[in-house]
Amino acid sequence: MSFSKNLIDWYLNNKRDLPWRNTTNPYHIWLSEIILQQTRVNQGLPYFNAFVLKFPTVNDLADATEDDVLKLWQGLGYYSRARNLHATAKFINANLNGIFPKQYKELIKLKGIGPYTAAAIASFAYKEQVAVVDGNVFRVISRYFGIYDDISTAKTRTVFQDLSNDLITEVAPDLYNQAIMDFGAIQCTPKNPVCLNCIFQESCYAFRNKKTDELPIKLSKTKVSNRFFNFLIYKDKSDYTRIEQRTEKDIWQNLYQFPLIETSENTTLEVMKSLIYDSYTTVSKINTTEIIHKLSHQKLHINYWEIEVEEILNENKILVEDLNTFAFPIVLSNFIKMHYEI
Repeated sequence: MSFSKNLIDWYLNNKRDLPWRNTTNPYHIWLSEIILQQTRVNQGLPYFNAFVLKFPTVNDLADATEDDVLKLWQGLGYYSRARNLHATAKFINANLNGIFPKQYKELIKLKGIGPYTAAAIASFAYKEQVAVVDGNVFRVISRYFGIYDDISTAKTRTVFQDLSNDLITEVAPDLYNQAIMDFGAIQCTPKNPVCLNCIFQESCYAFRNKKTDELPIKLSKTKVSNRFFNFLIYKDKSDYTRIEQRTEKDIWQNLYQFPLIETSENTTLEVMKSLIYDSYTTVSKINTTEIIHKLSHQKLHINYWEIEVEEILNENKILVEDLNTFAFPIVLSNFIKMHYEI
């Protein structure tokens, strides 16, 4: 197991000082792992600190409203993570007396906790010998051992999980998991890995065979769809506007937005006027060029239209100054800050 021993030695000399590594509190570990899904450490760290400050325990998180959770999550994206986080906290509080399960096989049953997160909590909090497998692990293992299997398939994930479970040390499974994740993040990076001073230079298949740029293999391509969003920014003489909540099972579920008209392509002022059923004084386009907002599977083409009316009678009207009390998608939050300067 020289690979594992060398990896842990490297980690002890190079590890990043992160707050969730200085604890065995499963709530803090779980919180950090959910935040860091699809999120870089430097971006996720302020969110972790904010959550721990506002919701010190899983019970505090369970007692929060979903709006409070989504508002604190604003800007991280992938909002289903926040909804699942809240739902699981409520479940633990109501059904498990506020106590996290202590085994991988029980952790993985919780909503929003998959194999990777369950392994992280089990090994970091309880030192269970179960290996994490994420993008960093795929990269390190495939390069070191020369594995050409397509990592986008479930079959390959099983291959990597079995191999990782063989590599993980019985004495310090937490250190092994932290080590391989940090090694992938710091040393064996996706692009421009630091091979010239790597501890595995002599034994790494990819380095010896000049295959670093080829591994790991990922054949499937994510199909990206284009959507055209037209947000209606209502404005009346009393400084009211309108918002609505996205309740459908779509992007940004349960977040707030301005009234939306989705079209099949970018549209003209005249067409927009024909699509607005309310009585209005004027309609004008706010942004001169469309705003592109990229999600994992979607590319949003966004335009903002100002709708001046005499008075907003809709029940969803709100004072402009109160907009920042609601949880909006980051692209709308940025628009609010710039357009209203609040």
